[in-house]
Amino acid sequence: MTIEPYRKILGIPGVRALMLVGLVARIPVIAAGIILTLHVVNTMGLGYAQAGLVGTASTLGSAIGSPLAGRLIDRHGLRPVLIVTTAAQALFWSVAPQLNYHTLLAGALVAGVLGLPVFSLVRQCIAALIPADQRRPGFALDSMAVELSYMLAPAAAVAAVTAFGSRPTMYAVGIGVVGAGLALIALNPPTRSAAEQAAPEAAVPRRQWVRPRLFALLAITSVLTFVLTATDLTLIATLKGSGQESWIGLVIAVWCGYSLIGGFVYGALHRSISPLLLAGLMSALTIPLGLVGGGWWWLLLALIPAGVLCAPSLSATIDTMSQWVPAGARGEAMGLHGTALTVGVAAGAPFAGAIIDGYGPGWSFAATGTAGLLLALLALPFWRLAGAGSRPAEPAAPQTEPTAWEGTLIADAAITGTPSATTPEPATHR
Repeated sequence: MTIEPYRKILGIPGVRALMLVGLVARIPVIAAGIILTLHVVNTMGLGYAQAGLVGTASTLGSAIGSPLAGRLIDRHGLRPVLIVTTAAQALFWSVAPQLNYHTLLAGALVAGVLGLPVFSLVRQCIAALIPADQRRPGFALDSMAVELSYMLAPAAAVAAVTAFGSRPTMYAVGIGVVGAGLALIALNPPTRSAAEQAAPEAAVPRRQWVRPRLFALLAITSVLTFVLTATDLTLIATLKGSGQESWIGLVIAVWCGYSLIGGFVYGALHRSISPLLLAGLMSALTIPLGLVGGGWWWLLLALIPAGVLCAPSLSATIDTMSQWVPAGARGEAMGLHGTALTVGVAAGAPFAGAIIDGYGPGWSFAATGTAGLLLALLALPFWRLAGAGSRPAEPAAPQTEPTAWEGTLIADAAITGTPSATTPEPATHR
């Protein structure tokens, strides 16, 4: 393992600025959901059920808006979409603190549809800026940046609401989201590589890239966030049930730290690993967590195997997506990837909550891991379908990406663990 892959990609013009802006821009976007919940409960004096509905409305809007924004970026470019979404966020957050509950509920849905596409946009631009054989460490860095954002945003949101109240904090989040949009507009990172931009412009029919194996990849992506969200809630329930509630923040922070370490190691490896395999392993290693007894420190140790696979699993899904989808549809595909992440988050919390309420947190770990493993196994036949041609050939141009046939061989080699006989392995990346 070496840091040379990271040094190379950070030396590519535009990558360092994109990573930094992406890291900072995600913080207010992540904090927004937490602050809306605290506003409904603390300031409006309503219950967690009503707060949950606002969160559900925002999540549903994001699931709808993410692929829509990506498709519009593919067709009309980056800046027009960012201008519209940034203006929509400015309008929502300028009035949200004063809205009544039902208007806030409707506004959260609309604001979700017109949300700033930070997550999918950064990944789309990474695929455009970084050559195909170096994208794995690039996406690994992006996954590590997401982990850092999720470590910082919730703590900052709770501290701000505690110190200043929810209404001033909502205005501050609005300023942060709008600032993120303006920064991305000013940066204006490319969404296609120079070779892709030089190729003749042509619409890409969905039938050329929406294949069974793509649905399997989206399902695996949902499985990952399903398992992570359910595990997060189960960790909280486990520590609360054992009277160790004060250690919740530390345990979750260290769990995120394991993911950061795993992402760093994965990005520095010389070859890819199938996201299907990583998702199955992470799910299987979640099952025995309910058997851990004793103090919180035993739980910290037990989380290591599954924890180090979090960021690698997520970055592997993005890397695979970038290989299977043509550049002309990359924005919509990354939007669909974001929707799959959202679906997993939305399903994980109620699933774990039902198991915890009915049978206890120990069974929730087992049920969550088992469900994730079964879904990964169900996706396996579809993963192997479509073979060559699952990714349409790129337009004739200087090749910086594998061809359709090479991309298929690389993906299959990642599953079987054997190197491709057709595509030579670069010395430091595959």
